[in-house]
Amino acid sequence: MSGPKGARGNRFEGALDPVAAAMNASVGFDHRLLPHDVAGSIAHAEMLASRGLISQEDARAIILGLREVADQLASGALAWDEALEDVHMNVEARLIDEIGDAGRRLHTGRSRNDQVATDLRLYARAAAGRIQHAIDELRRALVVQARAHVDTLMPGYTHLQRAQPVRLAHHLLAYDQMLQRDRGRITDAARRADVSPLGAGALAGTTLAIDRKRVADALGFSAVAANSLDAVGDRDFAIELVSACALAHVHLSRLGEELVLWASSEFGFVRIGEAYCSGSSLMPQKMNPDLAELLRAKVGRVVGAWVTLVTVVKGTPLAYNKDLQETQEPLYDAVETLEASLAVARGMIASLDFDVARMRAAIDAGYLVATELADYLVTKGVPFREAHDHAGKLVRLAVSRNLELAQLPLDDLRAVHPAFDDDVATWLDPVRAVDRRDLPGAPARARVLEELAWVERELGLSD
Repeated sequence: MSGPKGARGNRFEGALDPVAAAMNASVGFDHRLLPHDVAGSIAHAEMLASRGLISQEDARAIILGLREVADQLASGALAWDEALEDVHMNVEARLIDEIGDAGRRLHTGRSRNDQVATDLRLYARAAAGRIQHAIDELRRALVVQARAHVDTLMPGYTHLQRAQPVRLAHHLLAYDQMLQRDRGRITDAARRADVSPLGAGALAGTTLAIDRKRVADALGFSAVAANSLDAVGDRDFAIELVSACALAHVHLSRLGEELVLWASSEFGFVRIGEAYCSGSSLMPQKMNPDLAELLRAKVGRVVGAWVTLVTVVKGTPLAYNKDLQETQEPLYDAVETLEASLAVARGMIASLDFDVARMRAAIDAGYLVATELADYLVTKGVPFREAHDHAGKLVRLAVSRNLELAQLPLDDLRAVHPAFDDDVATWLDPVRAVDRRDLPGAPARARVLEELAWVERELGLSD
């Protein structure tokens, strides 16, 4: 091979210690940057030719050679060489092998420092687009289930204790709200990544008359980095993206936790599709919600990736330091973990079979309409705190008789407060209780339908 032997050049007589070389090499993980590295190099070569820094003939040879090398590396026809350290040197060495001296001119006016910073920004921007799409696919699955269960009632919980009746659709759409915020944070992170570092050189730019804006435009960047020192040393965009991934996975963890609970015999609210469950090596009857549990667990590695990133960056001086190589693996791991988890969550949500009768029966045990008694008295002019006390007395009475509130005779209600009348029975109907909560963001049927319609339009699920 006639290409460069890593980046050490002739300054060094000997090779790195083998253990040190293994630690120094990044091609084992930064091969993910291949399409972005080649795209950046093509844009750079075109710019060099436009400025007369290389010939048009050399630029054409470089571009064709880069595409050929990229195809061979991607297909496995060419093996990655750890001795060449990273994706950049692997591509450049193979390019020189492919086209000769023209390949040696590609690196004119650029450093691996601004090159990797550019590749990572391109990677982050592309990853953000994929994550946005995956989030929307999960939202669509949630919305389909919500549309099917507008009229399914279930207990709403606080402190994991049955609290008040709500619509299942309302509960599912709460996750859509979380995912909307996650999508917004991913979009914000992508916006911060949308700046081109190319032209910053190693840290102080170049004396050659390059055209930074032309390269930025060719790569679809909205701006060029304003400070060369910051351009090569900035990894804020990666930290922001991983932070957004971590919070998105926190929401998936909450979803996984609820599915684990709901699928248990104690709740019995839902059956998860067999494609997302596992059996037991000992107990043949078991169908365990393993994938929901993994959604719960994998948040740890994504949060860990964020901690790694901020810890690596926190003590680095300006410009490029080798520490920054350690920001790549957590970035890739966070992105890939979230993408996989979003895909699993989408399929699992689509597979859910809710036990509507079991959910409805759960509303009728636990005094979930107690607040309705207090609200009823408020409409009769009783101060809320006093009304709350009277409702509590009636709950105690019902518990002592092993009855639900709707089963208490009207005389018992009037003995607690004379304002109770025959119409109180309608207040104790769970369906009416939910529909009286007819405020923006509340679970009344009309409000849930409004929210569903808005989300469906936003996701392109309706005309």
